[in-house]
This record gives sequence, structure tokens and C-alpha cells, in this order.
Amino acid sequence: MDVAAPGIEPPEPTYTVSQLGAEIRDLLRETLPAVWLVGELQRLVQRPSGHRYFELVEKGEGDAIVGKLDAVLWRGDFSRIAAQLARHGQSLVEGVAVRCRVAIDFYPPHGRLQVQVKEIDPVFTLGELARRRDETLAELARSGLLDANRARPLPALPLRVALITSQGSAAYHDFLATLAESGYGFRVTLLHAAVQGLGAERDVASALAAAPATGADCVVLVRGGGSKSDLAAFDSREIALAVARSPLPVLTGLGHEIDQSVADRVAHLSFKTPTKVGEFLVARMEAAELAVAQLAERLARTARGTLRAAVERRSELARALGRAAPRALARGETALVAKAWRIVGEARTRLAAESARLEGRTRLARGLAPERTLARGYSITRTESGTVVRDGAALAPGRRLETTLARGKVWSRVEER
Repeated sequence: MDVAAPGIEPPEPTYTVSQLGAEIRDLLRETLPAVWLVGELQRLVQRPSGHRYFELVEKGEGDAIVGKLDAVLWRGDFSRIAAQLARHGQSLVEGVAVRCRVAIDFYPPHGRLQVQVKEIDPVFTLGELARRRDETLAELARSGLLDANRARPLPALPLRVALITSQGSAAYHDFLATLAESGYGFRVTLLHAAVQGLGAERDVASALAAAPATGADCVVLVRGGGSKSDLAAFDSREIALAVARSPLPVLTGLGHEIDQSVADRVAHLSFKTPTKVGEFLVARMEAAELAVAQLAERLARTARGTLRAAVERRSELARALGRAAPRALARGETALVAKAWRIVGEARTRLAAESARLEGRTRLARGLAPERTLARGYSITRTESGTVVRDGAALAPGRRLETTLARGKVWSRVEER
């Protein structure tokens, strides 16, 4: 023990980095050996060792993160906890709020504080999922969006489909196989999206926004089965709003056997599995095909009946025409003769009027003929090119001219003007 001289303060201890880190670790282990902690699970990573690393975050207003801790679930603890969660229909997935018992640890070599998860309360997680689901449904109802997509008309022939799912997944293959087996000419445009974990909300909402540009008749949103935690993304506000606001009818098949997600609730129609969605679309095509066949048969029956009635009517008209034809023919001949005489009379009158008009115009033309003008002593003078001379000032000396008289022509040359 260090003893300071009277009146002199004892020196403050000086730590190395590792010593201070060990002191912090021991202090934390002593004062907080184990606590219950609530947070949303994010950035889940499984290492080759079998350990799970993730973050536990607390969100404030507008989903802003107000607190975050690194967490680890050792491989041995994970096996036990995963089995417990499975018995409650849950699994460890991103985006789910959990209540867990943790030991607080500080690791001096990395200078990092982390919590070691020892237990997870499945009842709390179920309650949080239900609470978030109820809040989202209430918000949609207040904004009038709860049944908005249900009001979108679904075409009778939904051949163009925008499919939102994970490419290559079981849901992807099940849905496409159902359509292919039908023999109908479905045209499917895949919009790949993660359907589980923290990225699912963003991917699915983006795909729903992009669907109208594909020219689709409807949107199909599917994924395989899973635990309640696996399907938590489809209770999210972001996906629910994207489904509700979609201008295309949205059909969901999210693998639920019992529960219905918020996305199912706001969709145009919801089904238990991707295969059921495909079967519905095929059945709709079959119903349309049957309706067309029935309509064609009704049209054929109507046409045959109309044709028979037309044939009977034609026979009746033929008999009536046979009776009326002689009388009509006699009346027609009389009217035709009378009309012919009227035409002849009108033609004679018009011909006489036109003859008189023509004779007057002929006399006028004779009086205005050039020969009559020349006979009165006038003449016409032209240049060598045949242009009539009207202005002497336009003639240059030496220009040769031709003058036409009543009898004969004379030629002259301009001497001066």
C-alpha cells in the first residue's frame, strides 16, 4: 500500500489500455451480471463457427435509431433458443422486436461492448407482432386505404402478371409451374425481391411501385411458408401502404396456414400458398373461356332462329309480291308513259329557248368579228414576232412591221418615231 506524506495527495492510479478494459469488463459483470433487454433485431449474420452476431436497436420517432448495442448468440445457446422459438411458431429474423436476457460483456482487445444473449422471450415477440399489426391496420383504416386495392378491377383475362418474389425460390417455381400446366398464354414479368428479413420491406415496396410499368393486368406477391417471425415483414407499414396504393390489383400467397398478414388484409385477394394463387388465375381463364363458348352457342341458336324466321318471311313476301306484281306493273307502265311525255314536252321547250339564245349570240359575234372592223377602214399592225402594236413609242427605228387590211397585207419598216 502506498502511503503519502502528510499534506500531499496520493497519486492517481495509471492504467494500461488492457488494464482499464479488464476493469470495465469486471465492473460490468459484477454490477450487471444479467438483465432483460428489449430491442429490434437487425444485421443478423451467421458465422462459419455457428455463432450469430447482430444488433439490437431502439427506434424513436420516425423510426430514427436512438440506441444500439452489438449482440452475440453463441452456437450452443442458439440451438436451445431456436428450438424454443420454433415451438411458438417463431424464428430469429431481422426486423422483429425481441425481449432477451443478456449478459453484458466488454472485450478489451477490440474495445467493444456487446451483450451475450442467453434467453429470448417468445411470448413478448408474439405480442409485439400483434401490437404492430393492429397499429398498422388502424392507421390504414383511418386513412381510408384498408380496402383501396380491393376496389381495383381485376380483368376477366389476367394473362399479364407482374410476379414479386425471390427468384429461384420454391414459391417462384410453384407459381410458374401451375400457370405452365394450364396451357394458357400467361406472360409473367419477374420483379425480384427479398421476402424475408430487414431488406424485405424495401424490396417488396420498390417492386410494387415498379409493377405498373410492366403493363401487367395484376400483381402477384408470393413466398413460401415460414414462421410468424419470418413473415413479419408483411405486417409492416411500408409494404401495407405499397399494396394499398398500387394501381393494379394485388394477389397475395404468403404461405400462411392460419394467420392473415396485413398485406393479405389490404390486398385485392389473398390465398394460402403461391400454388393457390396460380390455380385462381387459371380458373379465371377457364371461366372466361367457358363464358365465351356459352355465348357463342347462344349466338348460334339465335342466328339459326333468325334465319328460319327470315326464310318464312321471304316465302310470305314472295307470295304477296306474286299477287301484287301485275297491278303494280300496270300502274308503273301508266306512270312511266306519262312521265315520258312530260320529259319530251320539257325538252322541246328548253330546246327552243336555247336555240333563240344561240341565234342572238351568233349575230353579236358576227358584228364583232375582226373582218367587219377592217372593212370599216381599220387595220392591224404586228411586229415580225406577231405581237400586236399598240404603242408606237415601243418601236425602235429599223423594226419590220406587218399590217393587215380588209383585203391583203402590207409590210413596212420604222424609219423614225
